[in-house]
Amino acid sequence: MNQYPKVKDLPMSERPYEKFEHYGPAALSDAELLAVILRFGGASGSSIQLAQSILMERNQNLLNLFDLSLEELQSLPGIGKVKSIQLKCVAELTKRIVKSKRKDPLCMTDAATVAAYYMEQLRHEQQEQLIVAMFNTKCDWIGDAIISVGSVNTSFVSPREIFLKAFEKKAVYLILLHNHPSGNPTPSKEDMIATEKIAKGGELLGIDLADHIIIGDNQYFSFRERGLLT
Repeated sequence: MNQYPKVKDLPMSERPYEKFEHYGPAALSDAELLAVILRFGGASGSSIQLAQSILMERNQNLLNLFDLSLEELQSLPGIGKVKSIQLKCVAELTKRIVKSKRKDPLCMTDAATVAAYYMEQLRHEQQEQLIVAMFNTKCDWIGDAIISVGSVNTSFVSPREIFLKAFEKKAVYLILLHNHPSGNPTPSKEDMIATEKIAKGGELLGIDLADHIIIGDNQYFSFRERGLLT
C-alpha cells in the first residue's frame, strides 16, 4: 500500500493548483512550482515530494535544474526520461526569457549591458564556451555565434573562425565573451594572450575588437573597462 499522500489528498490550501488560482504563482514554494511542471509523482511519493527530492540534490535549490545532467535527473527515483527532459527545457526557457528581456538595452560601449545579456546563457555552463557578438558601423548588435566549446578548464580559440563569422555578418566591431565554470571571471594568462592575438588580427582586417568579457557567477571581467583594450 502506498504510504505517500497524493496531492489531491492534501488540504485545499496546500494544493499547488488551488494556491495558484487563489494567490498567484508568487505564493508557491519552489517545490510547488516544480510539482506543477511534473504534474504526477510516482511510487516514491507525490509530485511535491518528487520536486523536493530534486531540490535536495547538489545545490539544494533550483540551480539543480541547470547543473544536474539529463542522466543525473533520470537517476532520481520517480524521474524518467520524459520528466528529466521537461525539467531541462524549463531551465533553458528561463535562460531565454532573461536574455529576451535584456536584449533591448544591449549597448556595445557598456560592458555591463552586454554581460547581463549573456549572463544566464553562460554562467551555468560546465564547459567553457566562446561567443563572438557582432556589431555594425552604428554599433548596433547584429548577431552572435558560438565559436568553440572547450573542456572544463580551457576553450580553443580560432581567430580564423571568429573573423569568418564577422565577414558573414559584415560586422565592423566584435565583442568576445566566454565563461569560467569556476565562477571566477579573472582572466588567465591564456585569456590575455588570446585577446591580444585576436585584437591584432582585427586591426589588420579592419575589424575592431571592442571588448573581451569573461562571465563568472553573477559577475564579469571586461578587458575594456580594465584598460586592457584601447
